[in-house]
Amino acid sequence: MTAPQPADTAARLTGLVRALRGHGLRIGPAETVDAAAVLDVLGFADREQMRAGLAAALLRSDGQRAVFDASFDLFFPLGVGTPEALRTDPPPLPHDPEPPRFGRPDPLRDQLRERLAAALAADDRAAQARLAGEVVEAFGRYGTGSTPGSDGWSAHQALGRLSPETLLARILAALREDPGPEDLSDRVLADEIRRRIRDFRAQVTGEARRRVAELRGAERIAERAVAPTADRIDFLYAGREQLAELRRTVHPLARKLATRLAARRRRAARGQIDLRRTLRRSLGTGGVPLRPAYRLRRPARPELVLLCDVSGSVSGFADFTMLLVRAMSEQFSKVRVFAFVNRTAEITDLLREDSADPARLATRILAEAKVMGYHGNSDYGSALGEFADHRLDAVGPRTCVLILGDARNNHRDPNLDALRRIAGRARRVFWLNPEQPALWPTGDSAALAYADVVEMHPCRNARRLGELIARLLPV
Repeated sequence: MTAPQPADTAARLTGLVRALRGHGLRIGPAETVDAAAVLDVLGFADREQMRAGLAAALLRSDGQRAVFDASFDLFFPLGVGTPEALRTDPPPLPHDPEPPRFGRPDPLRDQLRERLAAALAADDRAAQARLAGEVVEAFGRYGTGSTPGSDGWSAHQALGRLSPETLLARILAALREDPGPEDLSDRVLADEIRRRIRDFRAQVTGEARRRVAELRGAERIAERAVAPTADRIDFLYAGREQLAELRRTVHPLARKLATRLAARRRRAARGQIDLRRTLRRSLGTGGVPLRPAYRLRRPARPELVLLCDVSGSVSGFADFTMLLVRAMSEQFSKVRVFAFVNRTAEITDLLREDSADPARLATRILAEAKVMGYHGNSDYGSALGEFADHRLDAVGPRTCVLILGDARNNHRDPNLDALRRIAGRARRVFWLNPEQPALWPTGDSAALAYADVVEMHPCRNARRLGELIARLLPV
């Protein structure tokens, strides 16, 4: 694998900046000029030093580092083409490109697994990097090359063939026979080995992505294959680790939104110009109104009521929003939170508890609150009807109601009359739907029917949620 030439530095840097902007990172001309100066000073001798310098020039928060690292590896790869050892040396053992049939030996796979187990046990990063290239070369290619654009490299295919997770017991046994200077328990050792395996999987993924970028173009792969920042992760498709990353962004986002709402409140309190007092003041300056007088307002902080669907995949969206509102509770005079699947229950006290585990919030709600009746399917009509019949005292003329859910009603009665009763009593009602509008008329969704009664806004990620809260909530 040959080193990339620095002759096209400007094209690589501008391509990296465009890719980062495409993922929502705010990078202006000043940061780009700073990054160019960093490359001029640091050069290409030390790639990791260059990575750190560009990150310092272009990034504004730690949460952007994962997107930067993946994009950096595409535009400033360690090398291009096939690694030298794989080009000059033939494979040590013959192998078939197709997975072997059941019971058929696979010598190359067995040899790579043995070497990987040794490298992981020794925590040899250089050996792991070489093995990542060999694994992709051996097992990652797909397509025949006869059809343009049909061939490429797959990390999923390569890792599926190698199965590095199944090496845990073998590595543990090797480490027990040859203990290091630190006497660690089996549980700690197992966690450490899992971390090393995850790092190796990331290396294989990066190697496959680099090779695909050479075939398809770095900017195209950066757009499609680089995971987005936490605030752009789609609520409906976020996995466990992504939801955990989202929860870590709750408090920074809450502080930002609280600042915006406080600024809006200050502007609203200023009121309109009082013409009579302004003219009276101008008598002291010869009739020139140098100091306008305003009719000051002292608006009370609004009340907030959340109605949250906590069923199925929507629970991640409701979970994050409830945590965000809890962190922003000081911006409202009163906050009450209700959860439902097909029955409505107040969970304000559960959410307020300091002992509440954010990672298990949805599980605790389902276990401790009566949000389900005789079945476990979503029924928005029944839940809204129960709220309108028994909980409507929570809504008043100063109350803003936020309804969170995808409006998938399992073909039951949507009970629009109950929603009208809530909207008629509240100051404002907004429905935040984690599905894209193109899906609202499909399947069992009652979104369009509800959208005729209250304002419905698509809200697919944390960035959009922050924008809607800052813009819609009254002050």
